[in-house]
Amino acid sequence: LASPETSVSVSAHNAAIGLAKAPACTGPWEKFRFGLDASALQERLFVSEENVDGFLDAVLCPSFCSQSALESQPLIEVLDVTEDRIQIRLK
Repeated sequence: LASPETSVSVSAHNAAIGLAKAPACTGPWEKFRFGLDASALQERLFVSEENVDGFLDAVLCPSFCSQSALESQPLIEVLDVTEDRIQIRLK
């Protein structure tokens, strides 16, 4: 993390923490962990095409699915992610 760019914003009903990667780090973040202490962390995934595909694979087709079921699965493509919206194409 790049500590000078880290920010915290707290209001009566919300808190936001802005994190920035160090210049030496490249590529998108896949996941993050949060919690009150290190022994009770929860994990969340960032929205990416790979994470969406992995989630759909786990939900739509458990390990016992046949090859024909795998071939008939929809193609999910993450087109755009912003603070306000996510755009996904389904084929």
